[in-house]
Amino acid sequence: MDRQECRYEHFYISGEWVGASTSHVITPVNPSTEVALGSVPKALEADVDAAVDAARRAFDERGGWAGWEPGHRAEVMERFATEIEARAGRIAEFVSLQNGMPISMSRQLEAGYPTEVLRYYAGLARTSDFSEVRRGLLGGSVEVRRVPAGVVAAIVPWNYPQVLSMFKIAPAMAAGCTVVLKPSPEAVFDSFLVAEAAEAAGVPAGVLNVVPGGREAGAHLVAHPGVDKVAFTGSTPAGRAVAETCGRLLRPVTLELGGKSAGIILDDAELDPGTIGEDLVRATLTNNGQTCFLSTRILAPRSRYAEVVDLVTELARTLPVGDAMDENTLIGPLATAHQRERVEGHIAKGRSEGGRVTTGGGRPVGLDKGWFVEPTVFADVDNGFVVAQEEIFGPVLCVLPYDDVDDAVRIANDSDYGLGGTVWTSDPERGAAVARRVSTGTIGVNRYLPDPVAPFGGVKASGLGTELGPEGLESYLHIQSVYC
Repeated sequence: MDRQECRYEHFYISGEWVGASTSHVITPVNPSTEVALGSVPKALEADVDAAVDAARRAFDERGGWAGWEPGHRAEVMERFATEIEARAGRIAEFVSLQNGMPISMSRQLEAGYPTEVLRYYAGLARTSDFSEVRRGLLGGSVEVRRVPAGVVAAIVPWNYPQVLSMFKIAPAMAAGCTVVLKPSPEAVFDSFLVAEAAEAAGVPAGVLNVVPGGREAGAHLVAHPGVDKVAFTGSTPAGRAVAETCGRLLRPVTLELGGKSAGIILDDAELDPGTIGEDLVRATLTNNGQTCFLSTRILAPRSRYAEVVDLVTELARTLPVGDAMDENTLIGPLATAHQRERVEGHIAKGRSEGGRVTTGGGRPVGLDKGWFVEPTVFADVDNGFVVAQEEIFGPVLCVLPYDDVDDAVRIANDSDYGLGGTVWTSDPERGAAVARRVSTGTIGVNRYLPDPVAPFGGVKASGLGTELGPEGLESYLHIQSVYC
């Protein structure tokens, strides 16, 4: 398929490829070249209605997906994973062409990780107990049933379109729910490949429906009377709007939102680039800094502050910047022109606040096309600076000094967010003790890598509820007590 001429003309609804209600289209642009990649139909309210109706029928019909034996659902999910694997190379390419993720990373994360999540939840479907009988204190017995929540509205952003889609699709399918997926307009082609995989795997009609659209389609989907549960990943402001709608409707919602995580480097940390470098870069600059959980506030002991600044500066300065499709690229472009403008605005703000740029701060020389920003490091930053408090969502790091461990924990917790974080030390037990004091949903010691077996979610302005782990399955189930 010609990278510049990709065209889809139909939505995937009720197991079929159906025409759009209008001629409106989405035209993704390659952020490395600023060239349009093709088009897909843009979902409007009528298309969302059709998708929800299909999911509703698939859930409500007697003997349908919700009533299938869990092991039978698992078989379908495993076939689905196999079909996605067959399309892994194209999925990775599409993601990198659309959002600027380096292709080497896209192959690992966007093409590989989702199938691991899908198979993990297929395994949970096989082994979980969805019903238990308890002896009643008042006589008789009680059957406690865990039943599927119903039709799920899954809304995902552009930065990790397949990973974050599968965080929702996999547990929902395992629970017996049906799904309407609304991908972001900036990353849509890959979702059509997944729809093709679902069709090839024999996923029953209506269990997964894909309707890419803008904010209006998303708002209509969230408020739709045929939806029973919402799962949303995106910015905190957008998440607040989703939460307000769901609160008014008394509709269950899972929100995975923004972050401004702290990476605490303890005074005993090994600062050799060959030892800490790769893991530190992964925890702070993954996907061009367009990752919600990154440790973009690096906290360094005053006794080693200059040493840490030099280390972070050198790591950022030497990262290859270029076209996302180049195998050597580690920092690609930002996903949109607007996103680059936003990041550049924060860099200017950081300078005006008194931050010292030790590397980067501008656009790379020689890259005249594409929405590139140099990996940028700020030193001499106070935690009250805007660049230390607001999520920038680009390759921009701040290095802040602290006095002692108590001060480091205080600074780490002095944030509206609480999604990720890291602690770096030569003593893992000491690192874990410090990690437990940080007010955050997830945190790593000497690395950060969300594992499918553990719940992933945030506190404070970083969201509500969790995804992944058995807890992720529970969020797609309701409890019913049957008194006998």
